[in-house]
Amino acid sequence: MASEQAGAAQVLVASNRGPVTYSLGADGTLDAKRGGGGLVSGLSAIGDEADALWVCSALGDGDREAVRRGVGEPGVRMLDIDAAVHADAYNGIANSVLWFVHHMLYQTPLEPAFGPEFRAQWAAYETYNRAFAEALAHEAAPGAAVLVQDYHLALVPGMLRELRADLRIGHFSHTPWAPVDYFRLLPDDIAEQLLRGMLGADRLGFLTGRWADAFTACCVAVLGGTSGTRIGVHGLGADADFLRERSRRPDVEERLAALREQIGPDRKIIVRVDRTELSKNIVRGLGAYRQLLAERPEWRERVVHVAFAYPSRQDLAVYCDYTAEVARVAEAINSAYGTAGWTPVVLHVKDDFARSLAAYRLADVALVNPIRDGMNLVAKEVPVVSDEGCALVLSREAGAHEELAEDALTINPYDVSATAAALHEALVMPPEERAERTKRLAAAATALPPAQWFLDQLQALTT
Repeated sequence: MASEQAGAAQVLVASNRGPVTYSLGADGTLDAKRGGGGLVSGLSAIGDEADALWVCSALGDGDREAVRRGVGEPGVRMLDIDAAVHADAYNGIANSVLWFVHHMLYQTPLEPAFGPEFRAQWAAYETYNRAFAEALAHEAAPGAAVLVQDYHLALVPGMLRELRADLRIGHFSHTPWAPVDYFRLLPDDIAEQLLRGMLGADRLGFLTGRWADAFTACCVAVLGGTSGTRIGVHGLGADADFLRERSRRPDVEERLAALREQIGPDRKIIVRVDRTELSKNIVRGLGAYRQLLAERPEWRERVVHVAFAYPSRQDLAVYCDYTAEVARVAEAINSAYGTAGWTPVVLHVKDDFARSLAAYRLADVALVNPIRDGMNLVAKEVPVVSDEGCALVLSREAGAHEELAEDALTINPYDVSATAAALHEALVMPPEERAERTKRLAAAATALPPAQWFLDQLQALTT
């Protein structure tokens, strides 16, 4: 039965991070910055067909102050959840447990160890999810469609179903899903609660068939089945029109010129663009490049590895340590092999989208070697904006591999020697072959652009 407090929104999106963030100036003024991405494009694509609402969390002091002042954008409701609750739910559970499980990142001789601290953080995760469920229940019109996003909000569908049985509820996972044996590292009651929470949805979406199948297998092993919840696959693609237009703007041209000067003339360029996220496997990628230089001296002074490693989650010690290790290994390579006129690794750690696009355009080779990745849009973006064609060295553990394998050079992300060999193969690939592969990669990469990706899920949920 619909809640007596049923609101007016016909289509609702729920996510930890919303489409707008606020920064608080020294003089007390609030500055709003609007983001982009598939969900923003999707809601824009709905247009006037429905009253749409985005429910998200206040993430920083600026966001919280905006909520307290009643400042906001039409179509966005930001929740001011207690900062300590958010920290335990977001860093304690979502990023330090669920992310680690789905990306298989634990050093299992030592971790995880689920004790009292974990239980306290899990209670915060429940509280955090309940706040979203209650807000959605309050704002949704009778029979509305609700699209819940990602591992931060895995309990919301079940909680919302109890509050509003009339709603059509979807959940989309942007990460991989762990195989059964790894998923069952979680305490038995937590594994069951997590799955039942998601199965509160009418329909669940995943980026690849592999992740959907892994989820189903976990449900069968833990619960005996999926309880009739529908499961679908929506492989998020790159936004070709946006990328091609954005990559030709003056700020990108400026960074292109600066990179060319930094690299030097007549050199091949291997590019990677990642956050310093543990799953991105940057250190092994640098190790493969070092092996290439060691075993194939003909590449010395003839190739440069442009590595953009943008710091991520620096409020977690393990991420700070990993970021430092990336810098250490890059410096070690430069010390061992660099010459007066050649820097083997050009490392940038300050996030700069225009510079990333410039690197995409320049790349002869793109190295995308994650340990595990839900999709990895870098693998899809590089072929779209490449100037001369780019060979893609791609981990078989990236979700994008499901769509791009035919024209990529596939690697096992743990095999540093095989990755070094693939880099050599990519560097010597004839320009005509590289260009042809790039065309096919770009076509596959843009098959389901962000707005259509969102609308397909909405249609599947409501029909």
